[in-house]
Amino acid sequence: MDPSAPNSGGDHDASTPTNTTVTLPPLTLRDVPRLTSSPSAAAATIPNPISGHPYFNPPPTFYISPGDVSLRHAFFDLATGHPNPLVAYRRAGPRGCLAVDPARARAALVTCGGLCPGLNTVLRELVVGLHELYGVRDVFGVAAGYRGFYGGDDDHVRLDPAAVDGWHKKGGTALKTTRGGFDLNKIVDGIVARGYTQVYAIGGDGTMRGAVAIFEEIKRRGLSISITGIPKTVDNDIGIIDRSFGFQTAVEIAQQAIDAAHVEAVSAVNGIGLVKLMGRSTGHIALHATLSSRDVDCCLIPEIDFHVEGKGGLSEFVYERIKQKGHAVIVVAEGSGQELIPRTDEQKREQDESGNMLFLDVGPWLKSELGRWWKREHPGELFTVKYIDPTYMIRAVPANATDNLYCTLLAHSAIHGIMAGFTGFVPGPINGNYSYIPLEDIAVAKNPVDVNDHKWAWVRSVTDQPDFLKP
Repeated sequence: MDPSAPNSGGDHDASTPTNTTVTLPPLTLRDVPRLTSSPSAAAATIPNPISGHPYFNPPPTFYISPGDVSLRHAFFDLATGHPNPLVAYRRAGPRGCLAVDPARARAALVTCGGLCPGLNTVLRELVVGLHELYGVRDVFGVAAGYRGFYGGDDDHVRLDPAAVDGWHKKGGTALKTTRGGFDLNKIVDGIVARGYTQVYAIGGDGTMRGAVAIFEEIKRRGLSISITGIPKTVDNDIGIIDRSFGFQTAVEIAQQAIDAAHVEAVSAVNGIGLVKLMGRSTGHIALHATLSSRDVDCCLIPEIDFHVEGKGGLSEFVYERIKQKGHAVIVVAEGSGQELIPRTDEQKREQDESGNMLFLDVGPWLKSELGRWWKREHPGELFTVKYIDPTYMIRAVPANATDNLYCTLLAHSAIHGIMAGFTGFVPGPINGNYSYIPLEDIAVAKNPVDVNDHKWAWVRSVTDQPDFLKP
């Protein structure tokens, strides 16, 4: 018997690969809704105009088949089991046939909430994609957020490729944005009055929750109007998708603030460079900026607790680091330490226009606490804290090359989904595969930093900071 033959019972070389058959559990498809009241929605019968493009002839594999899905979990531990059932989403991309007649489409684009790098890129690519890929000519920008839908004529601006040329090189949003102003009936009435058949809502988790409400009201009224949300948050706190646009740019710009803080700290006697970065509920920017910089001595994020004074506290760590190096650089996310900052009863009740609890400013508070501690424990010794808050500098810059590409793919994915007859969805990458996710899933999905994950362990290995646990 040949010992090299499979299953021969002979000795196997250690380098010989073996195949193991694994049975996966059934898939649960988190499908997205489709237009039902449109005459063309029942069956996608309109040939995709991309097939007749004068300069681009797509191969058959260009179009996404009806059965293409992507898995939410890309890897499994076969020793401990796998998610049961497996969750899948429809793959994003162009379909061979459309359920929407481009000649009858009338699109509305709106940006809501705070600024974020890439807003103008998404707007530009939506306009250009609708015009150039599908021949949609009625495209409008809605100014001032959701309240613009029930505003005057000045809040509705016709857009075409010439009008948006160069927007991707500008920070902010050319449409202007606001928080709040969400009056559901007025918004839907305004959409109907203007004859919009497609709504592209660009914003964060509050905007996505608003889009869910608009979708449900459209469905309740039996209207043939599609809506999609394009998730925007500098903090990268929206779940399910790999990341939200603007995040990569934010990390890149945060480096400049950390570099400046490092120079200030090194140049002073017993110097501290303190940088506050965006991150109300998650510390992704602080985490990634710390890993990218390697000049950070301590990274504080909302997902971990810390205390300033006493055994095992931040002040003890800072003193040891100053004795060792002569300086220290601290990065703190804006949502960190909120429970440590004294609040009045009125401050506990305050909310912003989006309904979020007003966060107190951890940066000046921490600077003050460190100064007070040093003056009491080390009187007569020199000590300097240089505080840098680059929040608005990070929000207002144009998207970098990585985010510009990402914004383009998100915009085109949204257009492809709308033209295929989908509604109530969000486009986004899951494990690198662009997919369509139900709006209601995205609206409630969170993306906290997993402090038990390798990334946080890498931060600890770079900063060599303790747990800051009270004894």
